[in-house]
Amino acid sequence: MTMNDRLACSLRPGARTGVIFGMLLLSACNAGPDYRPPSVSNLRIPDQFQASPTIAAEQQMVDLARWWESFEDPILTRLIDRAFAGNLDVSAAAARLRQARATLRGTQGQALPQVGTSASVARSIGANSNARIDPTTGQTISTGGDTTVYRGGFDVSWEADIFGGIRRQVQAARASAEASEATLRFTQASIASEVGLNYVDARLAQIRLRIARENLAAQDETLELVGWRRQAGLVSSLDYEQARQLRAQTAASIPTLENDYAVAVNHIAVLLGEAPGAVNALIDPPASIPLAPGVDAPIPAQVIERRPDVASAERSLAAESARIGVQTAQLYPALRLSGSFAGSATSVGDVISNGLGNLVAGITAPIFQGGQIRAAILGQRAATDAAYDAYRQAVLTALEEVENALKGREVAERREADLAVSYEAANNANRYAELQYRSGLVDFQSLLDSQRARLSSQDSAAAARAARASATIQLYKALGGGWQMAPIPGPGSYESGKNTASSETSNP
Repeated sequence: MTMNDRLACSLRPGARTGVIFGMLLLSACNAGPDYRPPSVSNLRIPDQFQASPTIAAEQQMVDLARWWESFEDPILTRLIDRAFAGNLDVSAAAARLRQARATLRGTQGQALPQVGTSASVARSIGANSNARIDPTTGQTISTGGDTTVYRGGFDVSWEADIFGGIRRQVQAARASAEASEATLRFTQASIASEVGLNYVDARLAQIRLRIARENLAAQDETLELVGWRRQAGLVSSLDYEQARQLRAQTAASIPTLENDYAVAVNHIAVLLGEAPGAVNALIDPPASIPLAPGVDAPIPAQVIERRPDVASAERSLAAESARIGVQTAQLYPALRLSGSFAGSATSVGDVISNGLGNLVAGITAPIFQGGQIRAAILGQRAATDAAYDAYRQAVLTALEEVENALKGREVAERREADLAVSYEAANNANRYAELQYRSGLVDFQSLLDSQRARLSSQDSAAAARAARASATIQLYKALGGGWQMAPIPGPGSYESGKNTASSETSNP
């Protein structure tokens, strides 16, 4: 005899009704802890960031939601908008969000009554039409003739969520869906920054290629000049070989720079969800590295509220906390109500009048499970502790990224300013060395040194400008920008021909 049978036999009908209604009154209870978001004060978050940017002179109001527009580069804006629409990581994250929302709808349905129905029509052909329905069994008794019998029925079941196990499941599913949405937003922010960083790399490779080719042309002229002077007996073959070595070294750097450009452009195409080469025509025309203004460093608490990866970790923590209640509810009794109706008749109108129905209430409760339930509770509490540590780690990572981005932006600005002076001085020194060498005032080694210094300073100045642009992009991302106005993609390519969005229904 089951626990349900023992309870049904030991209680009088009135007592059973009282127990059922008493348990229903407990349905406002929720097993497990009530979740509260972690307090900022408990996370030991500093009041302000240590790094203090020295860019106040050009700080402006930048819309972090679309930070790329502050670069005032229409090609960059176009690329990022295309990435939001076509990136496959974003599409996969959107699919996981739809999956989580579908799971939430299914979990919410567990709290509702489950209803099923059945119907059938049977026809027999005989010599006469004498037939009747046995009132006791509901079976059709036919003595011949043509007879049509209609049968119909339905059944209903509902589990009363007395101790909140289902409600905790709904809370966990809702928090998981919100975590999936936050993960999608973080993916979008990451993709926007990746497109921006690779775009800067592509423009830097173009500029470095131009610098290398211009220096190669100048070194060709120098090599030709030294060749004439050697033929005239004015210089030795040592000067000629040194000039030839510098020219070959510069020429050897060009294939590497061409490869750097191809890698950056191909990666941009993949970030857009397209094959390599899809954006070459758009980016191939050379252009300068775009720059954007800096922003004031907000307080750390504002960054934590804005970062989608921190929000995802917090929602995952909420889901794990709710699952403690799901496991705890297994310790308590469960009440299940069920009912059914079935009828048959030779006419549709008589099916209900000839039908029979019943209503059953059952109570089940665990007595001995070998410690499995309590072990599951302990395991879920450990999972919640791990989720809390993951949330704290996400907060610390966010603060670290902002600190590094602020410092990186500051250092990039200072370095760019110093290298601009260095290039100006190296360029002037190279002009003086060329004039003095032609006049015989300096030796060829001085000219070679000035050419090397000019090439190095020019290349470093371009790299410093790119580092400043990249540091700005990393700062915008670290501050939690780049996702607020991004669209949520619809169904992906696998089901695109079936229009899954319009085929969803709200019942079964």
